[in-house]
Amino acid sequence: MNLAEMFSLKGKTALITGGGRGIGKFIATGLAEAGADVILTSRKMKNLEATARNLEKAYGIRALAIACDVAKEDEIENMLREAQNKFPRIDILVNNAGATWGAPTLEFPLEKWDQLFNVNVRGVWIITQQVARIMKNQGGGNIINISSIMAFRGSLEKAHPAIPYNSTKAAINLLTMNLAVKLSPYKIRVNAIAPGFFHTDMMAYIEKPEFKKEYESLKDMIPMQRVGDMDDIKGVAVFLASDASAYMTGHVIVIDGGLLAK
Repeated sequence: MNLAEMFSLKGKTALITGGGRGIGKFIATGLAEAGADVILTSRKMKNLEATARNLEKAYGIRALAIACDVAKEDEIENMLREAQNKFPRIDILVNNAGATWGAPTLEFPLEKWDQLFNVNVRGVWIITQQVARIMKNQGGGNIINISSIMAFRGSLEKAHPAIPYNSTKAAINLLTMNLAVKLSPYKIRVNAIAPGFFHTDMMAYIEKPEFKKEYESLKDMIPMQRVGDMDDIKGVAVFLASDASAYMTGHVIVIDGGLLAK
């Protein structure tokens, strides 16, 4: 198999949660560019539909947008049922949907702790279990979980007052390794990507002129002196989704401009 064939995703179908914007949109773009049809989900349809239309027009693939709250089991079941009406196979699952919420650590409300774990961990588990059953029946598949560099470190209260977030992403790392072992007999690979700071809607506030000092300080923390963009993550996603990484499972790839190495 030559390199072009190894990286090609033609004939594959990818399901990307939180696929309408940010990291999810970046990854969906990369997978579509490599030839995969895409199913995009999130709670809100507006961004999903626009992204689906743009990907179809740009890359000649098929795209389907479905509203789904990954914290709710019934919505996941309905989404998968609708998706399989158009795409009988799901070859690639990207668990990107996630949430964060900030408050001082000693005042952080338990209901918000539970909410973050429900979305970031429980939701990933529910959809992964259901899609893995589909993959087992079809003879295999590929799962990519989106973690974070925060899974490997603590964070200052002033910079990141969201005490459960880091723990949810650390749970995703270990879930990735454990699922890789348990699903390997079914020819299902499971890996993860841990992004650092990227240009997304979630980070847009710090790029405003009034936060110029904070933004420059952030870049100074990163050895490569810049924040990540679409091209910095889509290639890694295609690598993990394709036969180019066929002998790789249970790993977390960090994409952070060198921040964790510092």
